[in-house]
Amino acid sequence: MRLVMAFAGISLLALATVVVPCLLQAGEAAPGSNYTLLSPIRSGNLTVFPVAASKSFDTGEFLTLDEGLRAGDVVVTEAGQARGLIRRRLGRPDVIHPVGGAEVNRLVLVNNSKRPLLLLAGEIVTGGKQDRVIGKDRIVPAESDPVDLSVFCVEPGRWVAASGKDEFSSGRASVAVFASPGVRGSAMAAKNQQQVWDNVGRSKQAMALAVPAPAAAEVNSTTSYARVMDNKEVQKQVDSVAEPIQRNYESIIRQLREKNAVGIVVAVNGEVVWADIFASTQLLQKYWPKLVRSYATEAVVTRAKGGEASIKQAQKFLDDFQGRHESADTEPGVYRQTEITGDGFKVFELTSLLPRTGFPVHVAKMAD
Repeated sequence: MRLVMAFAGISLLALATVVVPCLLQAGEAAPGSNYTLLSPIRSGNLTVFPVAASKSFDTGEFLTLDEGLRAGDVVVTEAGQARGLIRRRLGRPDVIHPVGGAEVNRLVLVNNSKRPLLLLAGEIVTGGKQDRVIGKDRIVPAESDPVDLSVFCVEPGRWVAASGKDEFSSGRASVAVFASPGVRGSAMAAKNQQQVWDNVGRSKQAMALAVPAPAAAEVNSTTSYARVMDNKEVQKQVDSVAEPIQRNYESIIRQLREKNAVGIVVAVNGEVVWADIFASTQLLQKYWPKLVRSYATEAVVTRAKGGEASIKQAQKFLDDFQGRHESADTEPGVYRQTEITGDGFKVFELTSLLPRTGFPVHVAKMAD
């Protein structure tokens, strides 16, 4: 059965109080469903529903982008600049020269690790001639040759290396950048550069309105989504939602492990808007801090206060995956990404085809 789940945006009230309940089983799954909702965590107009699975998988071999970049095992660079980045293998040339020059919607990644690399749509790599957001989930095999990444620019107006070098990172080590659901959705579903820029612009405008005048001027003066999120006053706004949740991180993660939680359904202003589900609690734990900040960012942008989403609403969103149209993109022996379009939603399912796997590693569902 398909591994599917839902995550959603977060809503912010500057002085919102986070209530962290005991994560008892709370929802009633549909017959045949592998997932059950746990008691919600609410913060102002944000509601987060952890999701427990009846089964999980061994995901210990997968490397995240943050882990790979920090260790130096993963290298991201502009197309045409991969010279000298390739590991020297017996019987192969020392250097591989990719064809073509730098392009807005193209980056090259090399995984020098001995572990397969998991990339999630919405992860932002900063640097090079422009900051980019990864446009789709994928798996890059261990010790890979250069791989063309499907990316979208999130920094309109710059086409020069800010540091003088075409080097990339996934953000500051302490606060890695993950796009808000609005930006993430336009890259995944619309696959349209202009829509990505439009969502970046709306997010930037909302951030400028949420911070004091001096900080607003700084926000308005940059084209970089990542730099907006790195602004100290913007971080205060995001932290007002994210930090209370992170403060209880160890307690929550312990309970999530005990309940075999593998994902999250999130609602903003009483509406269930997104879902993320992973193959294991281990993967959820790795991405939890990044996703929390992503949702908190959406909260700052949304700002309005609505009703509270119920467990019944969230469970219905979680259980409904009957689509009208399905398409798949496959790299044989590595991964298959399936896109399902249903009535009012889209689902994106990444299945590992590597040896000893064959299971969905990550599934995202967004309300249309």
